[in-house]
Amino acid sequence: MMTTIGMILVALLTSGEELPASVSEARLNRQGFRVHVTESACQMGQTKIRVLLPDRLEPEHRYSVVYVLPVEAGDASQYGDGLLEVKHCDLHNKYRAVFVSPTFSHVPWYADHPTDRRMHQETYFLKVVVPFVEQQYPVEAKPSGRFLLGFSKSGWGAFSLLLRHPDLFARAVAWDAPLMKDKPDQFGMDDIFGTQENFDMYQITRLLEQRATEFRTGNRLILTGYGNFREHHRQVHDLMTRLGILHEYRDGPERKHDWHSGWVEEAAALLFDGP
Repeated sequence: MMTTIGMILVALLTSGEELPASVSEARLNRQGFRVHVTESACQMGQTKIRVLLPDRLEPEHRYSVVYVLPVEAGDASQYGDGLLEVKHCDLHNKYRAVFVSPTFSHVPWYADHPTDRRMHQETYFLKVVVPFVEQQYPVEAKPSGRFLLGFSKSGWGAFSLLLRHPDLFARAVAWDAPLMKDKPDQFGMDDIFGTQENFDMYQITRLLEQRATEFRTGNRLILTGYGNFREHHRQVHDLMTRLGILHEYRDGPERKHDWHSGWVEEAAALLFDGP
């Protein structure tokens, strides 16, 4: 049964512009995840919000939340399942945190298409997913409790979301992501960004230059390891160093470009424990 719990939240967070959205009650799937089905004007058809809770929830305690950002559209799993890897490593219990993984109707680049509202991925994440999670689950509804974790496309997304919205999130970790891209000409980018002008607003190197002053303290950006994009990580590391941006950098080890190749556990440790 669909509820309209998300609709009120979304309307409150869009500066007066109503953004219709509905979110279902949770159903427990075979992996032990709580799954909510969503319908939003920002996505085509139904999408999902999957939630992994610590095994033991303490009354009145507010937990940090890690958004495990997908690299594929819908339920596709060519590169594995990030939330399943989190569970396999028992990270939800080790860090006493809530882990959340939304799905998107199109290949996720975490941007809003300039003309097609059904591909407003950034708006969907910020105005539907995050508010819903914070109303329905015992998580910290403040920047210090929100973390972003991704690789490849979603590593790009983790960095762009933090750099574009530094007042909303605490830290972001990216593993093996094409962070030096300066044109939307690969990996399905053109379908989501639409134009070079729109892409420019999300381009990681531009954002780093624009936000450098804000990121010279706090060590909020984390780069770890590689599979396909080692040179991208090296160059972004060099750029951040030149800009004086405090960050954590790991040049390796080389791993398979996949959720299950061993990098997620280290990435989570750096998010929570720092260098």
